[in-house]
Amino acid sequence: MTADPKPGHSLVRISRGVWVLGFVSMLMDISSEMIHALLPVYLVTVLGASMLTVGFIEGIAEATASITRIFSGALSDWLGKRKLLAAIGYGLAAFTKPVFPLAPTIGWLVAARFVDRIGKGVRGAPRDALISDIAPVRMRGASFGLRQSLDTVGAFVGPLLAIGLMWWTAENFKAVF
Repeated sequence: MTADPKPGHSLVRISRGVWVLGFVSMLMDISSEMIHALLPVYLVTVLGASMLTVGFIEGIAEATASITRIFSGALSDWLGKRKLLAAIGYGLAAFTKPVFPLAPTIGWLVAARFVDRIGKGVRGAPRDALISDIAPVRMRGASFGLRQSLDTVGAFVGPLLAIGLMWWTAENFKAVF
């Protein structure tokens, strides 16, 4: 492996596709974390769910994402359709976002959370494999680092934005969702 001839300029040489995946990841994380930051409080204070119910919902949701990730990685390798699988995963998650403010019952929220986490599980491995496919070998670390950094920015901004919007809307959960 050779040294980078211009240290500090590697972000400029990261492919456009990696930047796009990074920004999509950031925007999806902002929208997801806005909802996830407020959902437990909403379930308990507005819909009257118990803390046990909230724990059950979150446990099922995260287990679903983890289990789905295993199968999506294998499917990505078998089909070789990484972009399609990543798009399906992001699409499933995006599809659920309008359900949260419109959900009339806890059951609807559980279903939306479940489908959202399936989307997360489906997109993860194919997205990472896609980054590996499109990034030159000498830029893979920087490419993965950029994507993860943008994802982390989204995870940080989402709850902050939710707090600010809750203040601005006088604690109107549905408007924030």
